[in-house]
Order: sequence, then structure tokens, then C-alpha cells
Amino acid sequence: MPFLVFLLVILVSSPCLGQMLDESVDQGLSQMPDESTNQIWKSTNQVRESTDQVWEVGDRRWTVEEERRFEKWVDETITEDFFIRYEIPTDCADAVYAIRWIYARINHLPAAATTRDGKWIGHWSTDWKHIPTHPEWYMDVRFRAALRYLFPMTWTGTLPFDTYPVRISSDSVAPGTLFLLTESHTGMIGHVFLDGSQAHPLQTWESGLPVRVRKLSMGYFFSMKPESSARSGLVKFRWPISKNGEWKYLPVQEHPFYSEEQYTSDFCKDSADFVEAVARRIDPTNYAPMEKLLKVMGTITRYLKERIPIVLTGYEQCHDGDCPDGSEAWEIHSTPGRDGIIISLMDHLSKIIESNHLDRGMVKRMMEAIPINISENRSVTFYDVYQNHLWLSPDPEHSIEARWGLNKCEMIHAQRLTTKNSIAFIERVYRKRDPQYADFSILQQQRLLGKLSEEWVRSECREPLPTVVKKARLSPPPKGLIEARWGLEKCEMIKAQIRVTNDSITFIEKTYRKKDPEYADFSIRQQRVLLAKLSEGWITSECKEPPPMPEKKGWLSPPRKDSIETRRGLKRCEAIHEEIRAVNDSIAFIEKTYRMKDPEYADFSIRQQHYLLGKLREEWTGLECGESPSRPEQKAGK
Repeated sequence: MPFLVFLLVILVSSPCLGQMLDESVDQGLSQMPDESTNQIWKSTNQVRESTDQVWEVGDRRWTVEEERRFEKWVDETITEDFFIRYEIPTDCADAVYAIRWIYARINHLPAAATTRDGKWIGHWSTDWKHIPTHPEWYMDVRFRAALRYLFPMTWTGTLPFDTYPVRISSDSVAPGTLFLLTESHTGMIGHVFLDGSQAHPLQTWESGLPVRVRKLSMGYFFSMKPESSARSGLVKFRWPISKNGEWKYLPVQEHPFYSEEQYTSDFCKDSADFVEAVARRIDPTNYAPMEKLLKVMGTITRYLKERIPIVLTGYEQCHDGDCPDGSEAWEIHSTPGRDGIIISLMDHLSKIIESNHLDRGMVKRMMEAIPINISENRSVTFYDVYQNHLWLSPDPEHSIEARWGLNKCEMIHAQRLTTKNSIAFIERVYRKRDPQYADFSILQQQRLLGKLSEEWVRSECREPLPTVVKKARLSPPPKGLIEARWGLEKCEMIKAQIRVTNDSITFIEKTYRKKDPEYADFSIRQQRVLLAKLSEGWITSECKEPPPMPEKKGWLSPPRKDSIETRRGLKRCEAIHEEIRAVNDSIAFIEKTYRMKDPEYADFSIRQQHYLLGKLREEWTGLECGESPSRPEQKAGK
């Protein structure tokens, strides 16, 4: 399926990076307390408070009723522009910590967090006593200073210490519940729908990298099967309690929603995956096909009509090029999260039609009867958007037609040019330095070009498809290009190619995530390797600015946030170990997917992976990392 380069990945959205800490969270075997008792967790000895702390809580404590009020507040208060309104920069972990702390600050409830270095901070901290406070949280300079300290000191790796796993039911998985993906990403459940009108009952709010003031991205719940050892999956924040004059966390197993059922081997029984198993437990209703069709079409129509004024205002403010990607104006007027929701719903609608063998002619007539007035003088139908939904553009600088996916052929052509530029860059930068890697990467890009050519033909684009300029794969780049590469323009070249590679990742994610997820995983993994090499080149070239980061990433585990730092520090051995594991996964994927279908390609690809493994093991030995790095259980066949 085709896709516009700029559109965000659906799954997952722009992800936040991190590695889970080695220690595990407190565990216990006792039964959860009876909710009907409404037990308030207090100490007989109250903690002595001070006006110097971030905020005071008095005798206020977390209870089941307070959690219900938090759920209602998240459902009604958190919107996509929440952090823009209050000018708070976030990444994924920052966003969920901030939402919990802001609610706790407003309601004078306890809040705590575990830092990267194993310390514990919370509302009681007095490090900011010299800064004035204010009754309103958003005007409270002391509180905002505490948040600014909290964000870089916490990450996805600290969340397992500050959360506990919950039972999977509609009374416990609610707005304010977190989803935590092992070693990669987190977000918060924003809304729960129990009427069959959505692609999944759980709608999420997510932030991503780089850290900046941005819209929260809407999405639907997505997660791989969680790991009990990492305490990933669906979790809630733990309750700080006062005991013996100190603040501590209530033991994990004593929280009222605690359960480890999501980690059991039979949790996904009779379901295709973890996501479907969660959906069935949250909303087990079996809806009639036509009822489901009408509900989902109604939801999509609402989103499309809400999108109209956003697109028009964005075009008015940005069509002259005044809203570059990453600017405040771009954040306000762009629609990546909203478009991702629409695309997910359209895909869900297609599945309803196909799986229930609904009359396509009837469905088409229903769609054509719904007008979408995209501007004062232009109207399209629901069916038009359904046909072109994968080409919706979130970029406010694009034309009205492009925003609604009406310039498909131009977009295919643009993506082809981007892909050809990637091939040229790989030739220029890696042909001499790493010819095997160059061959392998170029092969991936050429496969992408082939798929774009197929889409050009399938879309009946009238203009002739531009001819690809064939390059001599083994010939080195001209001397002039080499000089430019290593001259004053080198950093600009690397920066441009990082952006091109990020665009390629976005394209692969949107185009192939639903259609061919294994191919999407494999291709994105190769792009990540290229990004890592480009980042290394950026550092060794002593480029002054930080390398550009993508707006969004696919749900596939991305490079770790601390990857550059760990290459220089004591954690490099851990980084190499993770890279070796990823390469072994690639070998297994190639063997499984291409051994029978394309043995020559499988041999070639596996050779590249073994070459990379050799390099990683050389570095492992050179750094004296100790025990031998992990090897695959079974060596791939040749």
C-alpha cells in the first residue's frame, strides 16, 4: 500500500527510546485488597511537611476513588495540544510522568519518581525551596522547575520501578493507565470506547523524540506480548505512602488493580495477538457487521469534518513556507496524529467489509452519499477519501488537494526521487569504505523503488514514470564528490541524508506495516543501521549541532536514546550486546522469509549480517567486555 513520506507511522507512533533497568520491580504474592473497603493508605505517624517542598499534601492520599477522578480528568482534560498550551517540552516518558504529576499537584496528592541514578524524588523534595510557588500549577515556577529536573532524570527504563501491572478489564484499564513497550516506548490511555465505534477500544496519547513542545499524538493501543521480567505491558502508577515518618511506595501486589494475568501463557489464547486479546477483554461484545460498519463510518466522518478547519487554517497560515517542520507553527497546524487515526480506522473499515463479505457496491453508494466539504469551493465524498486515505498529507505547507490525498501520482514521484537520492548517498559515502554494506543497503532501496513503480502502474498515473538513472554499483564516486564529502559541506550532507533516511522509515512504516509487517520490520532495521552509521559519521566529523532526529518512529524497537553516549562510556559493551542480538534476529528473519522464496538473496543478505556480526565481535574483544557475546541458537543455513 502506498504512502506519503511525511505521514507519521501508525503504530506506534513516534517512540521514545530507552533500555529497561536491570533490577526488577518489587514483587509479591499476596491478594489485592478488597476495593469495597476503600482503604486509605496512611501511616499512623504522618510525615512532617515543610513549605520548602514542591507542594504539600496534608492527609491527602491515593485511593480507588481518587484514581477514578484521575481517570475522568485525563479523559476530559488531556488533548493533543495540552503541552503546547502550557509550553512544556516532552518525549514519551516525560509526557506520562508530567500528566500524573500535574494532576497530583492540582489535587495535593503524593507523587514520586525513580531517577536514572536510583534516587527517589517527589512532592516532598526541597531542592527548589529558593524558587517562588503559586496556587495555579502552570504559574508555579517551583513546580515547573521540578518538572524540568524530572524529565531528563527519568525515562522508559525507570517506569517499571514507578508502576505495577494491572488486570485487563474495563474497570481497571482506563484513561490514565500506561502502556509500556520493553526497551522502547510508552504512552497513556486517553479514552476507552465500549460501543464498537473505533478500531480498538483503547485510544492513546503519545509523545516522542526529539524532546520539544509538541502535540500529543493520538493512536490506538499497540503492544507486543509484554514481558513479566521487564514489567512491560499495561500498567498504572504506584501509590506513595507515608510510613514511619518517610515516603515509600505501597508494595506492588497491594495495589487495588494489581494482576499479572497479561503475562500468562494462555492470555492470548483464541486471539491473533496481544492487542486483540486486550480488545476482547475490554469490550467483549460481538457487533453485527452492518452495525459495526455504520459505527466506524460515523467515527471516521466526525474525524474528517473536524480536520477540515484545521487544514484550511494551516494552509492560510503556512502555504507561503512559514511553517517548517519542527517549528511551533508546524506543531500547531500539522495533523500527523489525527491522520494516523483516520488511516487506522480506514484500514479497520476495509477489514470489516472484507471479512464479512459485505456488498461492495452497497458500501460504495453509502460512502458516496457522505459529502466532505474540504474548502468553500471544493467537495469530495467519503468514498474519495477512503480511496486516497494513505496519501493524506499532514504538512500544513502543502496544498489543500495534497492534504486530502488528491495528488497521489505526484507523491509517488516525490518518494521515488527521495529513494534515488538515498541510493546516490550510499554510493557516495559507503562504496569505498564499506562496499558490502553499500551493496546490501542499495538492494533494499531498489526493492522500494520497484514497489513504488508497481503502485504507479496500479494507480493509473498518466505521466510516464521517470526513468531511473542506472549507476555503476562498483565504480567509486568522482574525486570532486569525495572532496565535497570530506570538506566543509560534509556535515550538511550527513544531516540531509539522516532526514532522507528518516523519511524512508516513515514511508516503509505507513506503506507496509499493515500489508507486510515482516518486510516492514526487516527494512526498517536496515534503515536503523544506516542511521547509526550516519550518527557515527556525524560525531567523528565533529559536526557542531546534534544530529537531526525523526519526528516519529515505527513501533519496531528503535536505536536507544543513549546509543551515542554509550559508545563512548562504560555501557558500550551492553550496546554491542544489544546490536548483536538485533543482527541475530535479522538473520533469523532472512532465513525464515527468503530461504525458500529467494535463496540467492538469502545467502547474500545473511553474508552481510555475518560481516556485521564479525565487526561487532571484534569491537567486543577490543573493549575487553568479558564473557562472549550471545550467539544465535542455530546458525542460519547457507
